[in-house]
Amino acid sequence: MTETDSIAYDVVVLGAGPVGENVADRTRAAGLSTAVVESELVGGECSYWACMPSKALLRPVLAQADARRLAGLGLAVQGPLDADAVLARRTYFTNDWNDDGQVGWLDSTGADLYRGRGRLAGPRTVEVTGPDGSTRVLTARHAVAVCTGSRALLPDLPGLAGVRPWTSREATSSPSVPGRLVVVGGGVVAAEMATAWQALGSDVTLLVRGKGLLNRMEPFAGEMVAEALAEAGADVRTGTSVQSVTRENGSVVVVTDGGARIEADEILFATGRAPRTDDIGLDTVGLEPGSWLEVDDSLRVTGSEWMYAVGDVNHRALLTHQGKYQARIAGAAIAARACGVSLPESEPWGAHSATADHGAVPQVVFCDPEAAAVGLSLAEAEQAGHRVRAVDLDIAVAGSSLYRDDYRGRARMVVDLEREILLGVTFVGPGVGELIHAATIAVVGQVPISRLWHAVPAYPTISEVWLRLLESYRDN
Repeated sequence: MTETDSIAYDVVVLGAGPVGENVADRTRAAGLSTAVVESELVGGECSYWACMPSKALLRPVLAQADARRLAGLGLAVQGPLDADAVLARRTYFTNDWNDDGQVGWLDSTGADLYRGRGRLAGPRTVEVTGPDGSTRVLTARHAVAVCTGSRALLPDLPGLAGVRPWTSREATSSPSVPGRLVVVGGGVVAAEMATAWQALGSDVTLLVRGKGLLNRMEPFAGEMVAEALAEAGADVRTGTSVQSVTRENGSVVVVTDGGARIEADEILFATGRAPRTDDIGLDTVGLEPGSWLEVDDSLRVTGSEWMYAVGDVNHRALLTHQGKYQARIAGAAIAARACGVSLPESEPWGAHSATADHGAVPQVVFCDPEAAAVGLSLAEAEQAGHRVRAVDLDIAVAGSSLYRDDYRGRARMVVDLEREILLGVTFVGPGVGELIHAATIAVVGQVPISRLWHAVPAYPTISEVWLRLLESYRDN
């Protein structure tokens, strides 16, 4: 290898998804030279196989559901969705899986993009193998940021590869609607994709190993989503595991642990995620290949002075918005340390510390009804030793009745009784995704209930549920 094969940068970023892009943006803004390595599409999972295409599929579904339940609109929207138009709109939002626009944005930051597979080759060193087989070595003066994300985790079932199962990628990028679809899983991907494909014309069977859907939220969230899926025509089976799956004469044949036989055209496994760290050279720096990477609040890998793990790979919160938040923190921390600033070990509300991941993570599930939550559930708060009270309320305010004629929703806030602040909030109902940021501010800001009384919700909006929750806390 010649000397010109090695190129030095201040920062090398592995992965050009939203997380890697944001790390690069922040380090470049601080004046650090930055290289970004990407083996697939710039923009990553979120742009092409997750957030954007899935929500593009779901938006017409939710809009139609709302319209059908409004006097004056119901008869106008009784027909089926135009599946071809919905799929075309989905493809538009992925730019037909072309990343030219994202590459242009990355170029505008001044970061250098390297196409190819990047692997650590020792401390502060990344070896990049290009599409043509050529190799370059990048060295980092200050930091290597691992932003490689996560991948779908498939179960260990004999012969599964031959079945050609869907993961979240195939579920969001399919060019056509399967006539029959089996969805295995009970989390966000399973619930959202069952909702989308059922509405687009698939005959959906949802197999859930546990007691219900969305087990990381309050129990009523999963119950309401499962009930709505069943009302829409999906066959929802809880307490059910897949015993075997084969493909016979083009059809998928699933046998459950109870002996039931289900035939379908496709099967989607939404059964968890694994870190994309199995082939990035972790062994060259003393770490276990394929492992989640433990980090401190500045996102620096435990025991390292130069390596950062940002986004899904650290397993704190596998959500795009949380990964981008971490990227902003990591970029600021890398820049500060590059300037010789010694950061404190504990900086709860500082610019270099990712504290939101400890108990204020917001999430929205875009089903009908939507489910949105931030902070701790009641069970989590109790397990953490807090003295708490749950305030539960049906969402029945002027704004909700105007939003939809048959509006059904529920809200819960978990109150820390010693400090009289909110530890968590959950909403379920049409349109509640737009309520969750107010709840996030209340939880992150530790706003006392006495002050929340003076945050007056606009009338007539669904946000008026806040007033009813506070009244219920006061009066009971």
